[in-house]
Amino acid sequence: MPSTPDVPADLVSRHIAKPTILRAADLRGRDLTTLTGLSQEAVLELFETARSLKATKGPWPQPLAGKSAVLLFEKASLRTRMTFEIGVAKLGGHAIYMDHSQQRLGERESIRDYAKNLERWVDCIIARVYSQKLLDELAEVSRVPVINALSDRYHPCQSLADLFTLWERPGGLRPGGERLRLAYIGDGNNVCHSLMQAACVLGVDMTVVSPSGYEPQSDVLGECAALTTTSGSTLRLSNDPKAVENHHAVYTDVWASMGQADQAGKRRKAFNKYQVNAELMATASKGLGMASLFMHCLPAQRGVEVTDEVIDSAAAIVYDQAENRLHAQAAVLTHMLG
Repeated sequence: MPSTPDVPADLVSRHIAKPTILRAADLRGRDLTTLTGLSQEAVLELFETARSLKATKGPWPQPLAGKSAVLLFEKASLRTRMTFEIGVAKLGGHAIYMDHSQQRLGERESIRDYAKNLERWVDCIIARVYSQKLLDELAEVSRVPVINALSDRYHPCQSLADLFTLWERPGGLRPGGERLRLAYIGDGNNVCHSLMQAACVLGVDMTVVSPSGYEPQSDVLGECAALTTTSGSTLRLSNDPKAVENHHAVYTDVWASMGQADQAGKRRKAFNKYQVNAELMATASKGLGMASLFMHCLPAQRGVEVTDEVIDSAAAIVYDQAENRLHAQAAVLTHMLG
């Protein structure tokens, strides 16, 4: 069994399950609320579709012709909203944006009633919400597929774009012929959860470095560690920033997400030594013979979790990640609705 030294064996065994989406075509009519149900083959097929769309110079194929998608957004967004609206349009469909930043889903009418109305009009629901529980209820009661565009627990579309960005680079997921090593440093949040899922499905070795008390949730760790039993990758946890040493890429996120403003001061103190700066990136590059890449899902708080020197360096691929949100999500939409 691959090395998962910080995840109890009984927690892993409780989460071992076979993927239900074996091929990208199996996404048709299905929800995408998390990545644990996707096989490695399905994800790689999505990447091939994303690469094909990205390489298309003229008009894209039109698998969404005559179809509509609604975007239900409780949280502010630049990349998620833009890439979904543009992606739906480029694929021939029509996107409708519903701003729920002031009136949360479930307040005016029940989630069930809302979903049962929407399914009569649209072909897909794309939801960016505060609560994974709400999103799961939406998916359960709706006859049309639901895509998780971010919740408090997962951010699957972001992580698909992230791993696609690494996959499309020279050497792909095996730079220099060895297994890709990815270090995540910071809060064990929704981005971290989905990044672990994607890495463990694809056979990427991953190290998560967080302050004590801010690690990923234990049940998500169990799910991800179980995925390594098939992919052969490793998942390691550490509280030591020096654990980023000898990793091909270093990923971080904001220390206080939307809805955590009241914790910002406390979190800055806890995360102070976890800033990604030139010294930490030099540590990450030790033993590689090359500079480690820097990744961030954006928006970034410059000078807080990452310095300008790092995010503006040639090793940063943050804008490639942002661009690839469009292509990765368009690949999902193509197989889900096309």
